[in-house]
Amino acid sequence: MPKFPPTFRKSALIAALAASTLLTACASESTYRPAVGRGFERSGYSDRQIEDNRFQVSFSGNSYTSRDTVEKYLLFRAAELTVQRGFDYFVFADRNVDKSTRTYTTPGLGGGFGGLGYGGGYGYGGGFGGGYWGPSWRYRGRGFGWRSWDPFIGDPFFDRGVDINTIDKYEANAEIVVGRGPKPKDNIRAFDAREVLRNLGPSIVTPK
Repeated sequence: MPKFPPTFRKSALIAALAASTLLTACASESTYRPAVGRGFERSGYSDRQIEDNRFQVSFSGNSYTSRDTVEKYLLFRAAELTVQRGFDYFVFADRNVDKSTRTYTTPGLGGGFGGLGYGGGYGYGGGFGGGYWGPSWRYRGRGFGWRSWDPFIGDPFFDRGVDINTIDKYEANAEIVVGRGPKPKDNIRAFDAREVLRNLGPSIVTPK
């Protein structure tokens, strides 16, 4: 069995622990809470005031959170924010859902350490000899030495020394206009904030 220098063994251990922590944290759907994390790992709601009666609202789910849940939490946050600011109803001026996809690899027992990371924008090409961040990376395959992986040219892992997995996550975004009094009856994008809170409240999951 090859002997790796202490710095490499330490890097390998840190990467393995990070992957384990990520998988544990993402073992269930995102809960309803203020956003935490950054980039692809971001999860939770956030909002920003644009004008006195206009706000931007968003909710990001993790890879276990369905699109329906993300949209429901966005709607709930819009209603909650409306009431918190002293208003009665809100109108969606704009609303959309973005889907992000990342690919990550895990090496087989005979492939050496490397290739652990998320693709679709970045990945880590590790292993003895170093690595780099980028849309493609190198890994050590069984009996083939160092090779390259690129998500745009198909599956080069004919030796099956590396497993490839793809995960999706959703983020819902909206711009809302809030108002006081009864909601406009002729506007299908208008919602009574308190009614939304009352109806969706029982299905909202908050952190324990």
